[in-house]
Amino acid sequence: MNFDKYRYIVVEGPIGAGKTTLARKIADGFGAQTLLELPQENPFLEKFYRDSARYALPAQMFFLFQRMNQLRDLAQADLFNGPVVSDFLLDKDPIFAHLTLSDDELNLYRQLYEHLRPQAPLPDLVIYLQAQPETLIERVRKRGVPMEAAISETYLYRLCESYSRFFYHYDSAPLLIVNTEHLNPIERDEDFNLLLTRIDNMRGKREFFSLGE
Repeated sequence: MNFDKYRYIVVEGPIGAGKTTLARKIADGFGAQTLLELPQENPFLEKFYRDSARYALPAQMFFLFQRMNQLRDLAQADLFNGPVVSDFLLDKDPIFAHLTLSDDELNLYRQLYEHLRPQAPLPDLVIYLQAQPETLIERVRKRGVPMEAAISETYLYRLCESYSRFFYHYDSAPLLIVNTEHLNPIERDEDFNLLLTRIDNMRGKREFFSLGE
């Protein structure tokens, strides 16, 4: 992978897409540092999965400040000293807010988000991992993370649809949309190498990568 061209890469996707594992694999393979979400540090997340109406706002605010602090620290440490691979894109943060917050809560959230967003560095490449909702549901259930046990299938369907709409319109950075229904770059090295080759061969700002059955 050409890290002279892609110094700051973000791997994104809904719950179960495999973004964190792929971000780590790319970073480990090329000696890049990682910038990863820390959901285990959010004291409201498990409560949110059990009672979304009550805990949506504190869970959302915690993530917003956590992500912004991570990005600010990265910028202060001089992002371009070495390549960075992250598993979150700040621009997609409002997806969750629109799904879970009431109108008044959303208004408060948006004021804070719009104030903080300009401080976030822009990625050189965003890799969006795409899969059908049924596939994501199966992956979430299979990995058996305790706090995710209470996630409803309805929420996962809505989340998947929201991600699709968001990235349909996203144009702030070069975007590679990767359909992971039949491509498994996490567990199959040949698929991982295919993905790296596809990234190196990108010529446009928005491209799509998929394998047939």
